[in-house]
Amino acid sequence: MIAAMIRESQRRKKSDAGDRRDLFGDLEQKRPPNYCVAYVDGGARGNPGPAGYGVVIEDQSRRRIATLSQYLGHQTNNYAEYSGLIAALQYAVQHNCKALKVVSDSELMVRQVRGEYKVKNAVLQELHAQVRALLRKLDWFEIEHVLREKNREADRLANAAMDTGRGKAGPQTASINAESASPRPLDGAKELNGIVRGGVIELLGDELPDGTMVQIRVKPR
Repeated sequence: MIAAMIRESQRRKKSDAGDRRDLFGDLEQKRPPNYCVAYVDGGARGNPGPAGYGVVIEDQSRRRIATLSQYLGHQTNNYAEYSGLIAALQYAVQHNCKALKVVSDSELMVRQVRGEYKVKNAVLQELHAQVRALLRKLDWFEIEHVLREKNREADRLANAAMDTGRGKAGPQTASINAESASPRPLDGAKELNGIVRGGVIELLGDELPDGTMVQIRVKPR
């Protein structure tokens, strides 16, 4: 009986290791000299309840590159945490940051992304699949769990997004602030149409130069 239990434990360890290799592939190499760091946080008031995420992205010298935040409607804490991670990964892919370290205070999400915990919830399985697809577009990836005290700015952005949804801070918005870019004024005001997908605003039929300052107005559906 004991021998059978030991064999089963060894089998599970091998299975978990295989899951981890399938998820990360060759991403867990030696840390490159140049990489970005994304501090990610998400939450929901009441869980489930008004939800939002916040992301702070820095280069390896701790120079802030961008901040991202979005109100997500009525969702769970875990949904918001994964949405923040997906937003960070999408930003990294779209801005050619192919080496990324993610810092999060969600131990569950970190362990699930590492392949140490199974993802059993159907909704989270879909989000986890999106994470896997985005990871395949990176050259190097690392994810670290920290206490909330070491993730305060992302936590502040997530709380601000949740407050926005509860009517405490004006209309609902998706906020993307590329702080390293120099703002470029347009020749007069211009109204464009777009849609939010995975925390990123995609313009419909129009383009803007990098660094353009924009003001976002959300239209009711």
